[in-house]
Amino acid sequence: MAFCSKCGGELETDAKACPSCGATVGETSEKKENGSDFGARAEEAFNKFNDTKDDTSAFDPADIESNKVMGILSYLSWLVLIPLIAAPKSPFARFHANQGLILAIIEIAFGIVLGALSLIPVIGIVFNIILSLLGLVFLLFSILGIVNAANGKAKELPVIGKIRLIK
Repeated sequence: MAFCSKCGGELETDAKACPSCGATVGETSEKKENGSDFGARAEEAFNKFNDTKDDTSAFDPADIESNKVMGILSYLSWLVLIPLIAAPKSPFARFHANQGLILAIIEIAFGIVLGALSLIPVIGIVFNIILSLLGLVFLLFSILGIVNAANGKAKELPVIGKIRLIK
């Protein structure tokens, strides 16, 4: 059984186009069917991971356009304070500042735990390596937030996006 590479819909054996979305059937759907296309599977997993609530329609387009930079700054660690001071009345800037603040707090807590565990001689080395690799998750979240803010989207970050510290 073949599946559409665009929407995942089921395709008939000799179909030229997907009956669900109309996409042209190509080589990628065959690769996806037999599991040999790692890129397509990775993209699908990432899209599923990043499938979070998007509240962009609830924000004023003028506010979004004038505060994209503030949204971007929100994901650059301590620079999260700039949007809170410079654009305190912007709902778009506050949305991203909230997410950036949560991310910064988690990064700080993570750093404290990592520092404390690194003091333990043998166990500390193992935890240090593992937790350092997990630090890449913070980088991924920052990049996702920056891309969303730059594109004018008010989209929650995966896992931590539902937490609200700033109303």
